[in-house]
Amino acid sequence: MTDYGQPFVGSIMSVEQDWIDYNGHLNMAYYSVLFDRTCDEAMDLVGLGADYLKASDCSFFTLEAHVTYVRELPADANVKVTFQVLDYDAKRIHYIQEMFHAEEGWLSATMEGICLHVDMQAKKSSPFPDDMRDKIAAMYEEHKGLPVPPQTGHRIGIPRKVA
Repeated sequence: MTDYGQPFVGSIMSVEQDWIDYNGHLNMAYYSVLFDRTCDEAMDLVGLGADYLKASDCSFFTLEAHVTYVRELPADANVKVTFQVLDYDAKRIHYIQEMFHAEEGWLSATMEGICLHVDMQAKKSSPFPDDMRDKIAAMYEEHKGLPVPPQTGHRIGIPRKVA
């Protein structure tokens, strides 16, 4: 069994030059690419990777994602992304990811998401298999005591001042 006592840390990845926008920093779409790659690595831990899709014809889909941009990333920056389970049920996982500059350690962005287990033949949600749900539960039990990033649970909107 994997030690889930800390958030999962994905492979170090680099910001590619082609991902830089006209503002000179990482385009918002590619933050999602980096978060998604780490999410795939984390899901491999519980057995929900590409091999699972081939063997079971089931997978997981993102239902909702909320990205908070904290500090811009330049071309060629190395990043590390974490994955922390916040909650789960029979079919869903609620999680938070943080993206850090790999060498300097500062936070660049967070992404809070919910994914859903899906039967690809029926094209509808289905419960996680027992063995995977047990691994998700083990990860959750270890992660529930970890600090939760302050960006978690933010509602999008323009705050109004009370007169």
